[in-house]
Amino acid sequence: MKLIVGFKKGLTLLALIASNLTNSQINNTIQGVAKSGVLDGVYVQTNIPTKRIISYTNLEEKEVMWSKRVWRKIDLREKINHPLYYPEQPTNSLKSLWDVIRYGVEQEGSLTPYEIIPSEDINNVSFDDDGQFLYPVKAPNGNINDSVYKEKIQDLFYTIETIPVWDDVLDQEAVDENGDPIYKDVKKRIESKDVMQYLIKEDWFFDKQRSVMDVRIIGICPLVRVYDDNGVLKPGLQKKFWLYFPECRYTFQNYFVYNRKNDAQRMSFDDLFWKRMFGSFIHKESNVYNRAIESYEKDGVRALLEAHHIKAQMGKIEHDLWHL
Repeated sequence: MKLIVGFKKGLTLLALIASNLTNSQINNTIQGVAKSGVLDGVYVQTNIPTKRIISYTNLEEKEVMWSKRVWRKIDLREKINHPLYYPEQPTNSLKSLWDVIRYGVEQEGSLTPYEIIPSEDINNVSFDDDGQFLYPVKAPNGNINDSVYKEKIQDLFYTIETIPVWDDVLDQEAVDENGDPIYKDVKKRIESKDVMQYLIKEDWFFDKQRSVMDVRIIGICPLVRVYDDNGVLKPGLQKKFWLYFPECRYTFQNYFVYNRKNDAQRMSFDDLFWKRMFGSFIHKESNVYNRAIESYEKDGVRALLEAHHIKAQMGKIEHDLWHL
């Protein structure tokens, strides 16, 4: 009798979750439950979607004895960073970081992207290289269905590709009266596989109140592959937009990230960044010239050695701080 009652309660819980999948942001992120309402597992995984973020320790200017701002690159081709890159297509239980960001911006409106260069003023402003959060893309009055806002968002998550027009009647590429091929511009969605790196901006500081060296991520920027008008891959990567990381934490906290050690010990994307479970290298430090390492160390090996030197100097500061 108890087994029957328990079974009925389980079915009732599953039915409630399935009926609310499209009505709540939290239920939309309950992992292991398919849209059909089928429980893909042995229990409902509700810990990550419902828990709150870990608040930062309160910090005042007088408590900071030393600080340094650095920019790091997270290369998703490194094995340790694969949980941020995969899966390329979302599943019932996992999404890539890019898909989480896109959902937060396009669907929820919970994340505010900051343009690198404003589209309406592209010829009149300097290039924002290091994420100063100058040009937010916000929905007017919070209306994410506003046409102008949606067009700006599409510019961030789509690229323009020029393709030949196909003549269905002649079953060949269309040509004009002079025999030249006819082309048209189409929007191509940026997928997870196109995001190769993330640039993060962070502050390292020594808190004398707690006697610890600490770090806080300030911003994150996806770097994507770039294609020419013919769909051929160009060298280098393009910065798409910046996100204010303290705002991102509330969204990142509600999505699972793959745990290599144990599927039962789930963690969120916010946990991954909080625990520094990613590989990166220093791209730039605050300096009087406001230049990145690659601008004065052209050789790749020398640039990595310089990044390691900056990291070592920061470690030395932590150990020798009380002797300054």
